[in-house]
Amino acid sequence: MKSKTGKIIVICAPSGCGKSTILNTLLDSGICNLKFSVSATNRKPRPDEEDGVHYHFMSTDQFRDAVAEGKFVEWEQVYPGRYYGTLKSELQGAIDSGENVVLDIDVKGAMHVKELFGDKVLTIFILPPDIETLRKRLIGRGTDAMDEIERRVNRARYEISFADKCDGRVINDDLETAISDTRRLIRDFIG
Repeated sequence: MKSKTGKIIVICAPSGCGKSTILNTLLDSGICNLKFSVSATNRKPRPDEEDGVHYHFMSTDQFRDAVAEGKFVEWEQVYPGRYYGTLKSELQGAIDSGENVVLDIDVKGAMHVKELFGDKVLTIFILPPDIETLRKRLIGRGTDAMDEIERRVNRARYEISFADKCDGRVINDDLETAISDTRRLIRDFIG
């Protein structure tokens, strides 16, 4: 269902909380004409990731140039030397055409998008049941070394401290329940 102007749904969660699984399930279901906004990053792609589909992969110089040129709605240095951001062109084109856009960004970026777009934005924070469960999930993915996992766990503690600033919070203790809760929040917002 298209509206005259689309709305923005921002899903925040520390790495390993299941936000990609939740998002992919909702996008595949066709709920509320959702379109995924592809973020930009300067990190290297993982083996199963494709440029323009999972992220817009940029070199560090390209990313910094885009920041200097004002091409981002939001951007953040999430880890030292690791940047993520949402390109204005990606977001504005979708909402102008009446699509409801979903962003998968960190909580500080979510707050910035909320400041810019106000009541057109719904922010949802996906929480792990606890930090130890999160650590086990990250280890179980088998994609990162232990020092990277500990960096992600420490970052998660910081991000979780901002969860109450989001419009909705979902604890991913049971995936099906988390998907259902997230779907309900989005449907209530879109109308």
